[in-house]
Amino acid sequence: MKPLRLFSLVTLTAAAVLAPLGAIEITLPAETDRLIESPLPGYALATTYCYTCHSTDYVRVQPPGMNRAAWRASVVKMQKTFGAPIPDDVIDPIAEYLARTYGAERAAAPAKK
Repeated sequence: MKPLRLFSLVTLTAAAVLAPLGAIEITLPAETDRLIESPLPGYALATTYCYTCHSTDYVRVQPPGMNRAAWRASVVKMQKTFGAPIPDDVIDPIAEYLARTYGAERAAAPAKK
């Protein structure tokens, strides 16, 4: 049997079995991490738009050396490729916040004495 037909058969069977049960509710675990607070306008925008689709963990696992252009490309990818509801006018402030807080533009930690 072709993979697509097998997938369709499995999907239809699952739908037929689960339909009598009514709507299925999925409860995700509570978010335990937060984006690093900042006075930059992109912080509030990131908490508004980025949390819509994923957790803070996704931001924290990005390469630490990402520059502003790379962060911008990532935000645009979320918007264009994955359909995230991010308005065009907030892309640059979010990219600036991410680059300055998590990326190549972040301030070096003070040296310990």
